[in-house]
Amino acid sequence: MDFTIPSELDALRASFATFLDREVRPLEDQLAEALRREPVGPDVQAAANSVRRRSCEAGFYAAHMPEQVGGWDLSALGMTLLVEDAARSGLALAGYALGPPNPHAPTPLLLELPEHLRDRYVAPLMRGEATMCFALTEPEAGSDAQAITTRARREGDEWVLDGMKHYITNGEDADLAIVFAVTDPDKRAQGGITALLVPREAYAVGATQLTMADSHPVELFFDGSRVPSDHVVGEVGQGFYAAMRFLNAGRAYIGAQCLGMAEWCVDQAAAHARTREAFGQPLASFQGVTFPLAESKAEIEAMRWLTYHLAWSCDEVAAERDPGDGVPLDSSVVKWFNTEYAHRIADRCLQVFGGQGLLRDGPIERVLRHLRMLRVVEGASEVQLMVIARALTGGR
Repeated sequence: MDFTIPSELDALRASFATFLDREVRPLEDQLAEALRREPVGPDVQAAANSVRRRSCEAGFYAAHMPEQVGGWDLSALGMTLLVEDAARSGLALAGYALGPPNPHAPTPLLLELPEHLRDRYVAPLMRGEATMCFALTEPEAGSDAQAITTRARREGDEWVLDGMKHYITNGEDADLAIVFAVTDPDKRAQGGITALLVPREAYAVGATQLTMADSHPVELFFDGSRVPSDHVVGEVGQGFYAAMRFLNAGRAYIGAQCLGMAEWCVDQAAAHARTREAFGQPLASFQGVTFPLAESKAEIEAMRWLTYHLAWSCDEVAAERDPGDGVPLDSSVVKWFNTEYAHRIADRCLQVFGGQGLLRDGPIERVLRHLRMLRVVEGASEVQLMVIARALTGGR
């Protein structure tokens, strides 16, 4: 086994670090006060859009996409490393410099659209001029995604959609949505759910759903929404499988985001422990402070190799060197382990800061809230444990 990161990926990481220091950090310093407000104001949104466009120009934002649509065809391992580095930087705006794991970015699922639609829909996403959202979740269909009730029926050369979605990240600002709707109620997940690309003008945006984290989703309403018949993503009836591919592929990136955030928290807590004094000694003199950080370091290394292995496995499948049978299980392991342990690590690190850790301008508080969200979204921890248990026992 060779765990060495390829030299070309080390060079890419160095280039990305330079981009963050040159393009993102000055904006972050300028907007430090505004970034502490919730929800964020138009000044922060403008800065986020600027970071996205600059990153598109530099090639990082959609590097995971194929060269045929303007990406770099970067490996899953390569993109995973960049996501980790963005999270470890501690920059709130760094997440806008990369597409994954954000649902506003172009996804390879879009390549399953008819080719004549790519210039219209994919190209603006690749240039950072447009964003999208992933509309699967409904009030009565969260973890049980196949229970969605949004319907789509064929009328002539159009699909007509009726229903609603909620908890849709970037739904308010998205220019288009990939919407999952029931097209055959008898088959449902077994060939009866279809993914449709729906432009913004075809649906209504409802209430913003304020959360404890720094992401605020919205409701989307479809009331006789019409889209052309060729706006099917993939094949009619195969949308549920497309949704699962989207979620499985993204879990290496979510794992990397958790890894980077955990590393950032430990970096900050260790630095604070070296310089902060209590009872006439640095905090680093007390085992009650240092042992939890030591545990966190060990857990971070476990997170790292689980994540890198999942990314490597995805690349092996893409290169057709592996059938991919283990990837869904590995992705559930990474989603559960990294979100759960990164949250524990952030909580320990906040404790090192004492009262300062509770402040909005502290280095850990925002990260802790975001990590708490990641334990729920894109497959809650309990669902991941259910998937893992079924793989172990053969249960249903």
